[in-house]
Amino acid sequence: MTGQEIKEMDLQYNLHSWAKQGSLHPMVITKAEGIYLWDSDGKRYMDMSSELVNSNVGHGNRDIIEAIKKQADLFCFLSPAFALEPRAKLAKMVIDRMPDTMGKVFFTNGGADANENAIKIARMYTGRHKIMSRYRSYHGSSFGAGNITGEPRRYALEPGIPGFVKFFDPYVYREAVSFASEEEATRFYITKLREQVQYEGPDSIAAIVMETVTGSNGIIIPPKGYLPGVRKICDDYGIMMICDEVMGGWCRTGKMFAFENFDVKPDIVSFAKGITCGYVQLGGVAVSKKIAAFFDDHVLSCGLTYSGHPLACAAGIACLNYYDTAHILEHVNEVGAVLGEIEEGLKEKHACVGDVRYIGLWSAIELVKDKATKEALVPYGKDPDGVMSAIIKKLLAKGFFTYSHENIIMVAPPLIITEEQLREAMAIMDDVLCEVDAMIAL
Repeated sequence: MTGQEIKEMDLQYNLHSWAKQGSLHPMVITKAEGIYLWDSDGKRYMDMSSELVNSNVGHGNRDIIEAIKKQADLFCFLSPAFALEPRAKLAKMVIDRMPDTMGKVFFTNGGADANENAIKIARMYTGRHKIMSRYRSYHGSSFGAGNITGEPRRYALEPGIPGFVKFFDPYVYREAVSFASEEEATRFYITKLREQVQYEGPDSIAAIVMETVTGSNGIIIPPKGYLPGVRKICDDYGIMMICDEVMGGWCRTGKMFAFENFDVKPDIVSFAKGITCGYVQLGGVAVSKKIAAFFDDHVLSCGLTYSGHPLACAAGIACLNYYDTAHILEHVNEVGAVLGEIEEGLKEKHACVGDVRYIGLWSAIELVKDKATKEALVPYGKDPDGVMSAIIKKLLAKGFFTYSHENIIMVAPPLIITEEQLREAMAIMDDVLCEVDAMIAL
């Protein structure tokens, strides 16, 4: 089929996520290798968002591909009720990479149902019903995960589920209060959260759910002491601390899991994306030894036809082994330092860059109309004039593929990117930001 035929068939029969269907013009991709994509016209693009922040090891990884083929020759699917080598082996590998307090894994199909089952498990274990989560968060778009989501993609699910309560993020850059230090910011946010927990009734709260580092909503990195402060609140009131590591896990932040950067041990961890890097869909929920023991004589009321799918588990084993043998963590820390330096330079140079936030190879460039007032380039939840989409199109035209959210451009390349490739890509970003500077000067 020609590229045009593929596009026409796609638009005739597919519904695309988060879009008005009548205004879509999807690219036709015919090849992907490493950090690169090629369209049907042969044009090459740098995948600077790792697709949906999941293609951590890039495209065409032979280790993962061969593992899937080998498993397919044995069997492609058997019921989750059976004990299977790939499922058992991957579960052990996951727990071995977790804190010593963690005990078992329940595998899911992806991140949304990982979060669905995480909150179900917290409710079953505590006997409580309320779930607290943050406003600038995305945990999935299924009904339960969509209700713990705080950003505008939850609106289509409202009226929501009773007992789902939102609190504010430690978004220091946009806080109305000025702080002398990160520790002062932490005291403010933790005091307000503890106060809200009191108002909600601590004995009714099953869990506090957080993206350890807020992902698509702006790479909001918690200030020093914030996560230990949340951990203390949870410990004081018997609340489960759930860390959503769907984006942040699997080496993205320079640690195997993002929470390792902040010296905390969650009760429950949801994960997906980087465990297989999208080669086969897989997610999961890791629970503490205490929670695992609870279900020795209580029914775990969770179940999925494809829980621990053999092909996905084979891909997961190969992927985790690749992280180790390719020394991905060391590479992320080395190249991530370069990304941070480049973005600080962009912030200093460009009038349109209000803030940059980065950890490992995960970053956000926040665009503003005015650095002094911090007025966002587009209003929250809206892009009425297509400003951000136009910026993303400018990047794409120059071979830089990524996405935006609100007034933020995501930069989260595959973890295998070289320094040379990174500098080439960020030179494109520099060029486009010059155009944005000119736009806001008008």
